[in-house]
Amino acid sequence: MHRARKRFGQHFLHDQNVIESILRALDPRPGDNLIEIGPGQGALTFPLLKRCDALTAIELDRDLVPVLSRKAEDIGTLEVINADILEFELSSLPGNKIYRLLGNLPYNISTPLMFHLLESVQQIKDMHFMVQKEVALRIVAKAGDANYGRLSVMLQYRCECQYLFDVAPDSFSPPPRVDSAVIRLIPLDKSEHDVGDFSHFSRIVQSAFGQRRKTISNSLKSLLDRETILACGIDPGLRAENLRLADFAKLSRAFKP
Repeated sequence: MHRARKRFGQHFLHDQNVIESILRALDPRPGDNLIEIGPGQGALTFPLLKRCDALTAIELDRDLVPVLSRKAEDIGTLEVINADILEFELSSLPGNKIYRLLGNLPYNISTPLMFHLLESVQQIKDMHFMVQKEVALRIVAKAGDANYGRLSVMLQYRCECQYLFDVAPDSFSPPPRVDSAVIRLIPLDKSEHDVGDFSHFSRIVQSAFGQRRKTISNSLKSLLDRETILACGIDPGLRAENLRLADFAKLSRAFKP
């Protein structure tokens, strides 16, 4: 039996009620181009295969690849790619398809993975992920909330973000020390906010939250002066956590490097 490896952040899901809840939320259909990130021992993989016949899985632990492939032989077509998802590009897959992504994400990579996937949203229909509850709350947080930050702004600019349900530690083996949650991210065809140059927007947001206890006139002083912030209709004395996505879009359009 394969033991969970700490260096891979492995916590294997085993709670059948949680598995069924994820499958209901995903509602997989034959013909879906599904990619599972970090299938582990296949708790979601094999129930998925029974519903949709074909699935691609990206697994970092090479010892799990033959185990998954062997178990899948009598169920459906499973392609297991041994790769680091943080370095994997969806564009490297043949056919230029639109994908549905899902997975129980290792806690140590969930945030960098979200930013990595933002680069490929044009190839993604939706994403259903299990993440640390703290990360899920940050993703859906609104301006003024304690959990609101860079991740909230960047993901909400590109996606509709939905918090689906909580998952307790005893749903996993070994149990993590934190609660988890399942989220749904649906890439937007077009954001309702015009940010101008996306690289400018990303820089503004990163700088503002990089010193989140400072007022934006201080945290953004190397990018925007006080007069420019005022001209955007924004109080320079506010902190980043008080600015809505629309405010960051205004600041981004005003940025002239």
